[in-house]
Amino acid sequence: MPRVSGKAKTRKAVAKRFKVTGTGKVLRRKQGARHLLQCKSRKRKRSLTSAALVSDADIKNVKENLPFSR
Repeated sequence: MPRVSGKAKTRKAVAKRFKVTGTGKVLRRKQGARHLLQCKSRKRKRSLTSAALVSDADIKNVKENLPFSR
């Protein structure tokens, strides 16, 4: 939900979950790496540690809540 007027504030919940790179891409963590890890393969758990890009449909919403990012 964008703020229309007034002071621009960062949504801290969004700032903790996403990172904007120098080129303007938005990174996120992958879901599924918190619990129930015994049944997942080593390869699958390893791939969950790397960051992923936010989809194009969601980038606008994330950046609206991070006004001081690029």
